[in-house]
Amino acid sequence: MKIEAWNTLAAVVRHGSIAAAARECNLTASAASIQIRKLEAWIGQPLLDRSGHQVRPLPLASEASEIMAQAFGRLSALRRSGGVAVEGSLRVGVIETLQAVLLPGALSALRQAYPALRLLPQRGTSAELIQAVVAGELDAAVVGRPETGGSPRLAWHRLMHHPLVLVVPPDERDDDPVRIFARHEWIRYDRRTVAGRMAARYVREHLARDPHGAGQGGLELDTVRGIVALVTAGLGVSVVHMVDPTLAIGSPVRILTLKRAPRLEFSFVHRRVDAESRPLQVMRQLFADAARTG
Repeated sequence: MKIEAWNTLAAVVRHGSIAAAARECNLTASAASIQIRKLEAWIGQPLLDRSGHQVRPLPLASEASEIMAQAFGRLSALRRSGGVAVEGSLRVGVIETLQAVLLPGALSALRQAYPALRLLPQRGTSAELIQAVVAGELDAAVVGRPETGGSPRLAWHRLMHHPLVLVVPPDERDDDPVRIFARHEWIRYDRRTVAGRMAARYVREHLARDPHGAGQGGLELDTVRGIVALVTAGLGVSVVHMVDPTLAIGSPVRILTLKRAPRLEFSFVHRRVDAESRPLQVMRQLFADAARTG
């Protein structure tokens, strides 16, 4: 029985539905259902309650998932303690937004625990880095995960997620996003990026009085740092993520929360065929640790 099927079952238990589990595991709902049915055939008992309108995990699903999680944990510990050398080089793309947030912690831990493993970071937009992973030009990448679509050849592992916020000049005292947006120019976040597309949709749906003309002829930048600098100078307002808390130190802005703001997921992505690569597993864990402590 493939490990991926157990990972899918664990996601079903966490989320309570096959659809949500399929999204997390980057599968279609049909593929996730097939994996669960294979597990049921192997165990000899149903794992899901299919009697209602919505499929729900049975207690046996939670029990089986917990047993396998413990087994995988013990196997991982055995591998770590077995003296197996983790060495070589990994080409990992990291979007600029996360370089200052995750690279220091991940690299420090890497050099201390795995001195024979070398990280070769590369920079690019999420779309560029994802395509490079698919093409085999990168081993993995830390990117903003697209909301829909994506290659079925890729495996995604969430590191963190952040809501979009409204950044306004420091002397703007109003707290109403709609009124603020009506008085200031909209500085767009590059629509070629995942966050830029999310921000543009939110502005059209919730902030712009004229959604068809919103932002026409305005400024558009591809870095949050550049946008924050322009907002600090009083040149406009913007909807961005502020995952790097140091951005507001050098360029003070007011940060306002937004109702029903979309959340941007940052993930570690690699090719599915490389799932058993020990260096990649190590690097994924180091980035996850850095995301928790960053």
